[in-house]
Amino acid sequence: MIRSRSRSSFLAAVGLTATALVVPQAVSASLAKTWNLTDAEWRKRLSPQAYGVLRHEDTEAPGSSALLDEHREGTFVCAGCALALFDSRTKFESHTGWPSFYEPLPHAVSTKSDSALLMERTEVHCARCSGHLGHVFNDGPKPTGLRYCMNGVAMAFVAKAAKKQG
Repeated sequence: MIRSRSRSSFLAAVGLTATALVVPQAVSASLAKTWNLTDAEWRKRLSPQAYGVLRHEDTEAPGSSALLDEHREGTFVCAGCALALFDSRTKFESHTGWPSFYEPLPHAVSTKSDSALLMERTEVHCARCSGHLGHVFNDGPKPTGLRYCMNGVAMAFVAKAAKKQG
């Protein structure tokens, strides 16, 4: 990691780089302005718990997320910027205390190495706003073998609209 940059500047640069890879340049510039918020703006936008997780890499208490028991069809989105992150069909019961998925949506997340707890892990961030979501591990189910162990407070759920009959 580059020592001359602060951690938040580095994460913002990673997120903006990932965004630039998946959207046209004009749209990317617009998103950069929208999601390069100051710390005070993030505090105002997010609940205290979501702010701690998304902006300062805190971890919510295991078993505390309402999204742990969310089983409807829909999409899990970033609580910071509403980017679609995971399709509900990829959610599984990991029995770890956090919502878990075996695969993110294309271009939805970025990762980086995390050795903060004296062990090597892979941290997962929103590709748009660089918000910290959780970690990914190599002990998940098929077809990927991955377990994206996410903080529920870092996400929101958008249920799929029911089809009208008639």
